[in-house]
Amino acid sequence: MFHVKLCYTIKMKIWYDRKSKDPTYFVQKGYRNGKKTTTKNIAKIGKHSELLKITDDPLAYAKEQVLKYNEEEKKNNKISLEVKINFAEKIKASDDLVSSSTNLNIGYLFLQQIYHDLEIGAFFKKITQPLKITFDPNTVNRFLTLARILEPDSKLGTFKHLARFYEQPAFEYVHILRTMDILKEHYDEYITHLYEKSSSIVKRNTAVCFYDCTNYYFEIESPDDDYVDEVTGEFIKGFRKYGLSKQHQPNPLVEMGLFMDADGIPLSMCLTSGSDNEQTTAIPLEERLTKMLRGKKFIYCADAGLGSLDIRKFNSMGGRAFIITQSIKKLSDTMKTAVFNDCDYRLLSTNEPVSINDLKAFDKNVPKNKDLYLDKAYKIIHADKLCDLGFYEEKITKNGRQQTVKAKGTLKQHLIITFSRKMMEYQRFIRNRQIERARKMLIDLDPDTYKKGPHDVTRFIKRTAKTKSGEQATDLYEIDQSVIDEEEKYDGYYAVATNLDDSAKNILAISSKRYKIEDCFRIMKTNFCARPVYHHNKERIIAHFMICYTALLIFRLLEKKLDAYGTHFTVENIIETLKNMNVANIEDLCYMSTYTCSQTCTALNAVFDLELDKKYYQPKELNKKCKKISG
Repeated sequence: MFHVKLCYTIKMKIWYDRKSKDPTYFVQKGYRNGKKTTTKNIAKIGKHSELLKITDDPLAYAKEQVLKYNEEEKKNNKISLEVKINFAEKIKASDDLVSSSTNLNIGYLFLQQIYHDLEIGAFFKKITQPLKITFDPNTVNRFLTLARILEPDSKLGTFKHLARFYEQPAFEYVHILRTMDILKEHYDEYITHLYEKSSSIVKRNTAVCFYDCTNYYFEIESPDDDYVDEVTGEFIKGFRKYGLSKQHQPNPLVEMGLFMDADGIPLSMCLTSGSDNEQTTAIPLEERLTKMLRGKKFIYCADAGLGSLDIRKFNSMGGRAFIITQSIKKLSDTMKTAVFNDCDYRLLSTNEPVSINDLKAFDKNVPKNKDLYLDKAYKIIHADKLCDLGFYEEKITKNGRQQTVKAKGTLKQHLIITFSRKMMEYQRFIRNRQIERARKMLIDLDPDTYKKGPHDVTRFIKRTAKTKSGEQATDLYEIDQSVIDEEEKYDGYYAVATNLDDSAKNILAISSKRYKIEDCFRIMKTNFCARPVYHHNKERIIAHFMICYTALLIFRLLEKKLDAYGTHFTVENIIETLKNMNVANIEDLCYMSTYTCSQTCTALNAVFDLELDKKYYQPKELNKKCKKISG
């Protein structure tokens, strides 16, 4: 037997067996731990017969002792409690195949505070009012979202591990599927609601809206079939289809388009078939975004793959503008000549004239040249005629197919060309490593497996056939210096097309923030494990990504609040801290923290004021916090 003292705020009362002739008086406390109510005798005052030796009225004496406990609580906001621990006591037997931890996570409450502030509970209450349902879809959606951040798993896996959360929600797996169906039915309303309510949490910076697309592949043997609705005659295209993928996965895909604001916080998203051209997703989603922003002007910013003529035209109306990266390699010969003509270039920092040849030749190891090495040169080329740029647009032919044709017409825009010595050297460093790999391949290259790709190291290998008269041809492999020379011409150069009349420095600064949307995709794919997706029908797949989108929004809002407080932590720092914030149940009397304090933990408590930095917690204290932010 062992005694341990715990200190925390409690309120006591007297307890004794009123039927006993010689009762024993105790100081007793009642605890409500979730749905479970427990009473504990926390201190023994004494037997009635023993107390008669020191007082004529043992009951009155016992009540006075209880008052002293309560007075000590008011005075010191704590009281000592003795708990007996029997080291010989066994764990209760169970039929479960695998043992589970009894620790409960409370770190999710920081995320739940933002979920509550988004008023998602009110949204579900509104849309389910006409429905006769026996479960709370908001509770289901809340824990699916929180689990996606802290313990990403399949929906069934999440359902099986709900006991990890302090609240331990009770709903059935079928309720998860039904909630996903409800979510999909109100897709546009839900995305709009999240934007509007997030604007009351942090100020949304929508002056610039960044757009990009990514693919999620499915490990299935064949794509979804197209079919025609027998009643309406509507042609319905399969959702999971083969398409282009950066990872070259030979699997059917679903494509996601995502808009984010200037702070990296998501604004809206769309999901389309994997075989759709990503350029066709931008304008429909942007039209919905414009309505959501109520006609507010903004700058559309995207990479070259999402900057077709139609997209640029669309963002030249309604007070909108565009900033789109431009491939110099795809420019017309006339425009390339203008780019490589070493005149009219100026330093980005001082706007002083500079020569590209001088930037390539100076000694970067001289200390006074350090600023020049980190600087960039730029020039502006007006390009009102699209034919000068070599742009192309997608057109629908009579048979319904898409065809790429040369763009015609004019559009007010100009190119900002930049050159960076630092970027040039980095690109040549990477290429030299690839060339070295290509040279090693030449030693034992197998002609039967030789495949020349546009981006892999084999592009530097040239194959020629040599023969003598009447003899069989022999393939010779060697490094193709002409390919290396051609690529080196573009090293250090970068181009942006825009219709803005702002300074080059400001436009390039906006374009440089496009990395944040790639970071959004990385978080969803890597940290939130958005794939694999364990669903087959289109509606559930879309609902799955709506949950991932909500998780991303909540996490970005949390990051924004931390940044506003003056602290910044990595995604991994924050998630690991929240996951480690577990408490252990001490005989149903209180909960003891099993986590340490940290910079991340301190900042979270300072920002959200949830006081989750204590050593011990009363059940009623945690229950009160949960109830306050459970909506």
